[in-house]
Parts: sequence; C-alpha cells; structure tokens
Amino acid sequence: MPSSWEQIVVDAEDPARLARWWAEALGYVIVHDSPDEVEIRRDRDRTPALLFIPVPGAKTVKNRLHIDLRPDDQESEVERLVDMGARPVDIGQGDVTWVVLADPEGNEFCVLASKKG
Repeated sequence: MPSSWEQIVVDAEDPARLARWWAEALGYVIVHDSPDEVEIRRDRDRTPALLFIPVPGAKTVKNRLHIDLRPDDQESEVERLVDMGARPVDIGQGDVTWVVLADPEGNEFCVLASKKG
C-alpha cells in the first residue's frame, strides 16, 4: 500500500510569521500554532499541509524543493505576492514563462502562467 502525502516541512527563522504569510498567499488556514510548529492547510481536514518549524540562522543556498503556483492571472498574482513581501529572484532561470519569487525568508517558489483553454 503506498504512503499518503501528509505535509511539507519548512524550516524557518520565524515559523509563525512565515506560516501566516503562506496562509495568506495560498488562502489556507492555520490549524495548529505552537512555539515549536505552525501548520497550515487549505481547510482543517484536508492534507497535504505545510508545517513550519524553527531553525537557527537564515537560509543560505537555493532550495532543492520548491512550490509552483498556477494562478488564473500570473501578472496580478505576482504583483499581489510582491505587495505581500515576496521578491523576484534570479536563480539562473533565463527567459522562461514562469516568475521566480522568494518568500520573506528567501525560499524560492514559482508563479506559473495560467493554463490556456
């Protein structure tokens, strides 16, 4: 029997702040909040979740795993996320159809173009 995907764990200097940022970015809710971890989900009973845990020190290298978002309107979504505190980053992606951003702690993620038709 295969495993089910429960969550992705995100190391963070400030788990509560970063979890709240991602909850707002994704339209998720906080389902657990303690000093040791903060968990967000689309709704209380639906996985997978993002679980934010405290780690000392800032992120120093490119992520080896990242989230891809697919909005209805890429340009508007990039603008909204940047207004929330994301920043554009260049990880050597060149001329592509997606936009690479970093969250407030520097974790890279992509905003893909909307699916056509």
